[in-house]
Amino acid sequence: MQKLILDRLENTGDESDESHQVHDQRIVVPCMLNAIADGFVKKEKSWFATSQLPSDISIRVEDITFYVHKYPLVARCGYVSQIELHEPQNSHSDYDLKLEKFPGGSETFEAILKFCYGLPISLNPANVAALRCGSEFLEMTEALEEGNLISKSEAFFTFVVLSSWNDTITVLKSCETLSPWAENLQIVRRCCDSIAWKIFRENLTTAEIISNDEKWWFDDAATLRIDFFLKIVTALRVKGIKPEIIGSCIMNYGDKWFPSMYSEAKGTNSKYGTNRRNDSQWSITSGRNEEMSIIGQNKEQRTIIESLISLLPPEKEAVSCKFLLRLLKMAIVYAASPALISELEKRIGMVLENASANDLLIPTYAVNEQTINSADEQTIHNIDVVQRILDYFLMYEEQRLQQQELKSTMLNISKLVDSYLAEIARDPNISITKFQVLAESLPRHARTCHDGLYRAIDTYLKIHPSLTEHDRRRLCKVMDCEKLSLDGCMHAAQNERLPLRIVIQVLLSEQVKMRAAVQGKDITPSDDNSDKENSWSSTKKEVYSLKEELEKVKMQMEELQKDYSELQQEYEKVNKKPRSSWTSGYWRRVKKSALFNRKMVEDETREAENRVKPAGRRYRRQSIS
Repeated sequence: MQKLILDRLENTGDESDESHQVHDQRIVVPCMLNAIADGFVKKEKSWFATSQLPSDISIRVEDITFYVHKYPLVARCGYVSQIELHEPQNSHSDYDLKLEKFPGGSETFEAILKFCYGLPISLNPANVAALRCGSEFLEMTEALEEGNLISKSEAFFTFVVLSSWNDTITVLKSCETLSPWAENLQIVRRCCDSIAWKIFRENLTTAEIISNDEKWWFDDAATLRIDFFLKIVTALRVKGIKPEIIGSCIMNYGDKWFPSMYSEAKGTNSKYGTNRRNDSQWSITSGRNEEMSIIGQNKEQRTIIESLISLLPPEKEAVSCKFLLRLLKMAIVYAASPALISELEKRIGMVLENASANDLLIPTYAVNEQTINSADEQTIHNIDVVQRILDYFLMYEEQRLQQQELKSTMLNISKLVDSYLAEIARDPNISITKFQVLAESLPRHARTCHDGLYRAIDTYLKIHPSLTEHDRRRLCKVMDCEKLSLDGCMHAAQNERLPLRIVIQVLLSEQVKMRAAVQGKDITPSDDNSDKENSWSSTKKEVYSLKEELEKVKMQMEELQKDYSELQQEYEKVNKKPRSSWTSGYWRRVKKSALFNRKMVEDETREAENRVKPAGRRYRRQSIS
């Protein structure tokens, strides 16, 4: 360009006409335009080249029309030269040429026009990707002019941008609006590979434990679009980054991108009382119309959620259970793929012991549902999902070999399930069948104390006062009164909502516990089922033996009474006849003998009853239970 400008200046002096004519054959018009086009002026939605020569072509990009000269473009843009040769000007519009879907838009096209006119332009990380794609669109190759825009933007990107972390992140963000040009030109792939390599190189020099210094790149990665983030994490996994680091990065990305609607839904549905149930149901039913108006945003959120699920490392410790449950809630709310939801449920079942009851409060609706049930039928929490997760957990527990670990884990799970049952019991629309099935899902040995289960059942009976006596007995059968604490027994004994039979069992259990508490004995149920069964079998044998002795004593008493009545009758018959001294003395002796025998029988009976009374009480408690 400098050579052409100098030629034009040299020919402005006094020269022969012949040399001037030869020079006119060598000079091209763009060089003259370069010298006289100082810039562009914007008037409303039009741009004009500030030149002494009138513009001869108008180009429309987006909603902006550029009035320029065709020769600077033809000299450096192969696309424009082909359009000029093969397509006539459009006389029916306000413009001659319209560039559809031009990468970078009107702002990028303006910078390219300045380059074509020889005006200075600034290459920086914010515009280099757009200029590279725009120059590729206009075919600004080296075949038209040496040092054209393709080569200059490519060199700047390769040697300047990729060597800097911040510049690479900036370019990658700018590529979000340049699809598919940025992908086809490998700009996105090269940026993602450069970022992954910088992360991998940094982690080679750090310790094994994830520190705050290792998380310096989490926030920058969280600002990227999900498909770019997916490429970076995939590259990191190929390079062998620790699963814990990848999991922490995924959790940080999810915290940044999950919508604020999650917090609002959690505040409405997690803890609600009877006075807030109507408000909660209203938020589910009446809020659907507003949610249906943002389906486009929901689709974007669903894409993010499905991508994060597919990115989860297979290692169990890589991602926390709390994040997995939060991801599951969002997946259900935004109607993610059923296959991914099922995979996520299995993943949660592996680490369920680390969850809390509030984490398990999963909504039962999706924001893009076209039809919903009435408020009387709609439950607030999705119990079926929790039931499946619990089934997966029990299946995994059966495969564990360490018995001690199994006991501690089952104890934590029993507390978790009881707390969850207490939360969902406040839902007036939950069926007794689902509630009972979930309560009975755990094995009998899982709960060492049934106070939490009793609290959940009591809450359910309080919220559902219309239950029949049969349903209340059916629900209370899940609870073992022998595993209630003394405080629990005292509360249950005065609970009018419990069936009478359960109250009787509670009273018997309370008496045993109080007697043991007075005697200072420990009545905590043993975790060993075999010892418990042996103790119960020995107790039953004692009860049966005492019962047999009692029956024998009763039979002996009946026989003695029968003998006494017969003797009494004989005595009365004899009294009707004249008595002799011998007969009177004889009957006197018989009477004394009978009274003596009766006294002996009464003493024996009283002693047997005193010996049987405690055992009889235990027998009644066992038979009632």
